[in-house]
Amino acid sequence: MGTSQKPPRITMTPAARRALEAAGRLFYERGIHAVGVDLIAAEAGVTKKTLYDRFGSKEQLVVEYLADRDERWRAFLAPYLDAAEGSPAAGILAVFDASRAWAAEHSAKGCSMVNAHAEISDPAHPAYAIIAAQKQWMLGLFTDLAGAAAPGRAGRLGRALMLLHEGALVAHGLGIFPDPVGEARGEAEALLAAAGAEV
Repeated sequence: MGTSQKPPRITMTPAARRALEAAGRLFYERGIHAVGVDLIAAEAGVTKKTLYDRFGSKEQLVVEYLADRDERWRAFLAPYLDAAEGSPAAGILAVFDASRAWAAEHSAKGCSMVNAHAEISDPAHPAYAIIAAQKQWMLGLFTDLAGAAAPGRAGRLGRALMLLHEGALVAHGLGIFPDPVGEARGEAEALLAAAGAEV
């Protein structure tokens, strides 16, 4: 399956939602390959048959887990961007502010997409498209905001901001030094100033 085609999603029943919540927690904490469907079913209080009836496969459960994380991140980010509306440079910094808050609340082990990609690097895996699309969306967001903040610099500045953002998320997950997302925000602000954007 190519990265441009989104895998199909399922309709969530209450049992499916419980299974997804359990799977999401376990996949994030222990790794996708390390968690089996028996454990997910037990943690969710559903039978293994129910889990397969709802999702069809562990692969589909991984798709739903990553898609759910992406949807929750975008909903979390939206009010930060709304508050910065009218100032693209402020919007860029708002992404870092949102990531800093999200990382503190939801991502002690770093970015779920980066972590998943460490285990799923085969483009034929249905979850690969979710991972790639999420990062393409982030690059598009940074590029659009960069183009509005510093016309003529969209591509290069957008990529630099993406590198700062993604590196900060990885550093956060590794816990090598405190507040890497805050550090990256400061570097982003310096980049914007150097590009002539009003911050």
